[in-house]
Amino acid sequence: MLGRAGGLLAEHLADALSKPDPEVLIVGAGPAGLTAATYLARFRRRVLVADGGAPRACWIPLSHNLPGFPHGITGDAILRRMTEQAMEFDAVIEPGRVESLKRDGDGFRATLNGREVRARAVLLATGVTDHHPDLPGVERAIERALVRICPICDGYEAIDKAVAVIGRDDRGVREAAFLRTYSERVTLIHVGPAEALTEEDELHRIGIELIRAPIDNVRLEGDRVTALSWGGAFRVFDLVYSALGTSPNADLARGLGARMSDDLCLAVDWHQTTSVPGLYAAGDVVRGLNQIAVAGAEAAIAATAIHNALRQADGRTVD
Repeated sequence: MLGRAGGLLAEHLADALSKPDPEVLIVGAGPAGLTAATYLARFRRRVLVADGGAPRACWIPLSHNLPGFPHGITGDAILRRMTEQAMEFDAVIEPGRVESLKRDGDGFRATLNGREVRARAVLLATGVTDHHPDLPGVERAIERALVRICPICDGYEAIDKAVAVIGRDDRGVREAAFLRTYSERVTLIHVGPAEALTEEDELHRIGIELIRAPIDNVRLEGDRVTALSWGGAFRVFDLVYSALGTSPNADLARGLGARMSDDLCLAVDWHQTTSVPGLYAAGDVVRGLNQIAVAGAEAAIAATAIHNALRQADGRTVD
């Protein structure tokens, strides 16, 4: 996926293993983690990024709403460029998942690839896991942009198209209503329990068709999606959106007793600091818009706060 960056990873990693422990450990190599790595490396901090593989951004077939890329850019290209940029300033990116994270005096001790890594501060950029619909070939359909997971990202491309939204609760109603901005042909396929749908009146009010039935099969034909959903009848859609939600990847933070928000995301302050001193978080794992631009902004704030906190701990003036 990372092309030239993949070759550089091995060189940087071999060099890194012979160096002292990092000052900052970043868990996650998506847009948030890589942005923070670039900032901290340019602050001349020793940075280690634990790359758990396949961040959510790699699912993006072509993004048209990332500032600076009017003709669009793929998720792979975004991650490749950000990886190269972080490594240019000597941030170290190591493939592998952090298996445990514990307090160690004023800092932290993590287990990564069977060894212990100590760091003065940790930034969690671990993202979320999407709840994909249980459909055959769904991953390939997402890669082809036939099944989508973010109407904020690409709702514009749904203008005047036949759109289906798969939901199991009122989240599906809200997503269908959002997509009504772009098309008059929006259908909500409710696959959850009947009592989970409490906003049916809103669907009728704005002209959204409701189908209460499980989806038994999906056909991908050319550039269209055909879903068998009820009574043996096939319906053809240009796009299908999944409104089944996500789960934050916050187990490491929970293990440290970090406070969670009402939606089970990590709670942070204006400096992206969690309730655990020295532990920061940015990106989708934090409550807010799941957007690359937002993740980058949060990462920049977190990286600057980490740098200043370390300077203060060392008795230096805070920038």
